[in-house]
Amino acid sequence: MKFDSDTTPQNALVAYVMQHCDDWRNHRDENYLDRWNEYERLWRGIYEEGDKTRASERSKLISPALQQAIDNKTSEIVEAVFGKGQFFDIVDDLQDQDKTDVGLMRNQLREDFDKDKVRKAITHIVTLAEVYGTGIGELIVREVKDSRPATQPSAVPGLRMVGVSSTNRISVQLKPINPRNFLIDPNASTVDEALGVAIEEYVGRHSVIKAMEDGVYRRVYVGTAAENTDLEPTQDITYFQDDKVLLLRYYGLVPKTLLDDPDQMIGPDEEMYSELVEALVVIANGESLLKAEVSPFMMQDRPVVAYQADIVPNRFWGRGTGEKGYNMQKATDAQIRSHVDSLGLTTAPMMAIDATRLPRGAKFEVRPGKTILTNGAPNEILQPLKFGNTDPGNIQTAQLFEKMLLQATGTLDSASLPGQVAGGDAASAGLAMAVASLIKKNKRALTNFQDDFLIPFVEKAAWRYMQFDPERYPVQDFKFIPTGTMGMMAREFEQSQIIALMSTLGPNSPVLPLLLQSVVENSSLPNREMIMQQLMQMSQPDPAAQQVQQQAAQIQLATAQADVQEKQARAQKAQAEAQKAIVEAQLMPEKLKVDVVQAASTNIDDPNREFERRVKIAELMLKEKDIDSKVNIVREQTRQDAMN
Repeated sequence: MKFDSDTTPQNALVAYVMQHCDDWRNHRDENYLDRWNEYERLWRGIYEEGDKTRASERSKLISPALQQAIDNKTSEIVEAVFGKGQFFDIVDDLQDQDKTDVGLMRNQLREDFDKDKVRKAITHIVTLAEVYGTGIGELIVREVKDSRPATQPSAVPGLRMVGVSSTNRISVQLKPINPRNFLIDPNASTVDEALGVAIEEYVGRHSVIKAMEDGVYRRVYVGTAAENTDLEPTQDITYFQDDKVLLLRYYGLVPKTLLDDPDQMIGPDEEMYSELVEALVVIANGESLLKAEVSPFMMQDRPVVAYQADIVPNRFWGRGTGEKGYNMQKATDAQIRSHVDSLGLTTAPMMAIDATRLPRGAKFEVRPGKTILTNGAPNEILQPLKFGNTDPGNIQTAQLFEKMLLQATGTLDSASLPGQVAGGDAASAGLAMAVASLIKKNKRALTNFQDDFLIPFVEKAAWRYMQFDPERYPVQDFKFIPTGTMGMMAREFEQSQIIALMSTLGPNSPVLPLLLQSVVENSSLPNREMIMQQLMQMSQPDPAAQQVQQQAAQIQLATAQADVQEKQARAQKAQAEAQKAIVEAQLMPEKLKVDVVQAASTNIDDPNREFERRVKIAELMLKEKDIDSKVNIVREQTRQDAMN
């Protein structure tokens, strides 16, 4: 790109930026603007004559199906991100022994984000992404004053003065940007790849003048902005144009020559794409240069974050819920409007009249109690007229289109859930499969949002705080991770699964407290943290009860040892008695022999016969004693084996 020799550096810079922005704007408007405007009207329920589905259409009804789908998707993402209260965390280096710096950084960032209402801004950006397909946010760094009520001692003893205490702090605010106010190089698919990006919007004249007084902007003349309805945040009937300035903030590459020497003239053959530097340029009304400087940020990054609601490969502009459900929304509106138009023909009273037989100047109308004058028999002059009957199939077809819209957008119809659940086990199983499919789609959308928007925003905000407020934010390399994992639908589905699992376990199951903690952790109770602490305390053993339990275990162990020792003593005693019995049994035959001999040798009348008889008796007795001793030995051995 070349400029005339009489072009000043200031005008050359403005021309360089505006020429690129004009080309980018034309490309965007020709491809997307009309569709974006219609997506917005369908989302807000605004009817326009150009949205007719047929020339004879009279009804202006708009089905709420697309509105419901957009709201459901927005709520699902927001709930997944902020459902646990905090939406990011910091991972410290494993080699860092001091973990306090990470905790301080995390708490400080969360406190500042709460003060600057980052959660509300992210909700707005997610809503714009679902309507237009792309969510865009701009990081604004400014110094703000925090005021709070305070008291201080007075000169009178015992009295205190009541007033206001004010402190200044660096604020990093996230500003939602409507895609209609955002310009980007069409050759790029991300903000960092583009030659530059620009944000153009109407602002109040007083804000520009105040920035000039504060030294932020150059003191130049700023005229009145021309009317451009395409840049307005919403589609209204009329637009207020007084005290408005069209401000364009450009973040991107510009020739270094245009920033170094304001007095240098640019020749006609000067190459404008050599030695490009990252710069910040602010232009008012397309002609007045308010600010031009090399990027003031230490990381040389652009203060813009963007993501696609649904990825379109190799393109910056994404695909949102409005685009996904557009065709089925138009089909649903056509069916509903056709049905309503048919009702107008079949329900409103219409009459066929012989105009020649009405009184002169009569004004014919049909209403209850109306007297109608005719020149002749009324049944010959008047005849009710009806154009057939309204087909109820239009509403059924419209409901089918609504189901297709929910299928296309990956949302769930909350109105039909009770009917699906009440259908028995088969319906519940089908609902579980449908919910699982939706959860997978929402998980993909959440991951895309976290990787492309959430974590880059937290990193850029941390860099701004480290650069402009190093006392509160020491310069360190932190790794940020998202904490949101699932949306409301996924959380409720998982809760039902855990509760069903808990119902199958007994009250004394060791897994039950862990499952109960997971249920409370995934809930939205306001006192969730308190309940979690109570559950953790309940799961920890009581020291006194633990001591009593240990004492009881020791007593039980001692009792068991005493029983074992007693049984061992009994066994040893029985063993000794058995050995004694064996010895006695072994000695018993010898003693019996002696006794028999003694008995045989005394009191003998017939020495021969009596001696023989007594010898036989003694032998029989010895055999019986021997058998009895062997039986006792076997019994004793069996008893010992049983005891062992």
